[in-house]
Amino acid sequence: MAANTRPSVHCEVLVAIEIEDKFDVPAEFEIPDLSGVKGVAEAVGPRTYSLVALYFDTPDLRLAARGITLRRRRGGADAGWHLKLPKSKGVRQEITRPLTRSTKIVPAELAELVLVYTRGAELVPVAQLDTKRGVTRLMDESGEVLLEVADDQVKGTVLGDSPTMTRWREVEAELVKGDEELLRRTGKRLRKAGAVTAESASKLGRLLGDAVPAPQAGPEPGTAGAVIVDYYRRQIDALIAHDGPVRRAEDDAVHQARVACRRMRSALKAFKSLVEGTEEVQEELRWLGEVLGEVRDLEVIRARFAGHLDTLEEAQIVGPVRARLSTDLEAKEQAGYERIREALSGDRYFALLDALDAPLTLTKKAAKPAGETLEKIVDKEWRRVEGRYATAQAIEDRAAREISMHDVRKAAKRARYTAEVVGLTEAAKRAESVQEVLGKHQDGVVAQQTLAAEADRARQAGEDTFTYGVLAGIEHAEADRAERKFPGVWAKVSQVT
Repeated sequence: MAANTRPSVHCEVLVAIEIEDKFDVPAEFEIPDLSGVKGVAEAVGPRTYSLVALYFDTPDLRLAARGITLRRRRGGADAGWHLKLPKSKGVRQEITRPLTRSTKIVPAELAELVLVYTRGAELVPVAQLDTKRGVTRLMDESGEVLLEVADDQVKGTVLGDSPTMTRWREVEAELVKGDEELLRRTGKRLRKAGAVTAESASKLGRLLGDAVPAPQAGPEPGTAGAVIVDYYRRQIDALIAHDGPVRRAEDDAVHQARVACRRMRSALKAFKSLVEGTEEVQEELRWLGEVLGEVRDLEVIRARFAGHLDTLEEAQIVGPVRARLSTDLEAKEQAGYERIREALSGDRYFALLDALDAPLTLTKKAAKPAGETLEKIVDKEWRRVEGRYATAQAIEDRAAREISMHDVRKAAKRARYTAEVVGLTEAAKRAESVQEVLGKHQDGVVAQQTLAAEADRARQAGEDTFTYGVLAGIEHAEADRAERKFPGVWAKVSQVT
């Protein structure tokens, strides 16, 4: 069905957000008159299409287990290759590619986007859907299509050594240019006519049924282990959800994937009394965070320098400094993305994902009620921040003390993530305030180091380095400002405790 699309950034695909409701209907169901739905000027159709879709997955149905569909479809207005990724209930991201001659080889661009799920396993045809579709379009007064209602007569075949075939009928209502209120009103009209909300989110899911692997059962609700496992799984989902956007170099994707790695690693460290045997996973999460970190740091520092340059007068900008701090850093960033894509297509990454999928090994303590058990750990993590700060303040050498304060920042970040797991908002904010001001100091120090390196390259190229000195002065002032601000921040959070 039709949907709003926009070009993808780094591969020749179209990306759309698909918002739809699906309904199960009896064989004798009749589409009601939809022209009277509020906001609709005219209902046009139905127009009939014959669709043949071949679905691909790993032999053990890894895509289907995640609610993902990858198909090659002939017929209709949107023939081509379609990859559908779930975003939330009733909302899916659809990535499309034109039809190729081969019916058995998935386009490389789409195969790469599902590597996070297939992890090197072969993609093979697992099912075929033959659909006779009648499409009714709901239009506004200007003739714009607001919503499409598809009435599908489906013949589904599970492929394999002994193919099996099933027939059914279903109805889909999908937004095109309309809003979700129109989708709700249309759904209400269909329900009045006898439709019921579909039990399966997709035709493929309905066809494959119990063959799709079931999700893991979790610990007893209300226990400390249940809280940890739920948080851990949400971070895994976040990492996996950002795999494709990272490969396509979408805005903020690397940052979000890196944060998911950090949160998982922090949780496993902080709650080691509840979860055991995670040392290897922690080390691999650290590795992945470092792989992602190179590009993220370049993204941040390039935007930082561009912002500083925008505040300077033109007389202060001498030589090709904008080009060197933009083009040169961007080239490094793109090279970093290539290294990320190589890492995300390698066995080490796939092994990490498999390890993350494995159930956590919980200790007996994890079976205790969540409240007091987890709050004690949050308190312990904050005391760890206090201990790191006391150690740093006892160091007389300024350079050594700055290095030790970096450890305070990392401890505060871990304390913040630990409090977020438990849902202790105030404790998380307390740790975040420490992390933020120390982070500003660290950013200023790193920026000065980067400027020194870029100035050296400029000097070797015979360029004037005056502006690099100006920028270094700005960064030094910001780092100094954060350093002077910290004692007040610390005094404030210490009063809270």
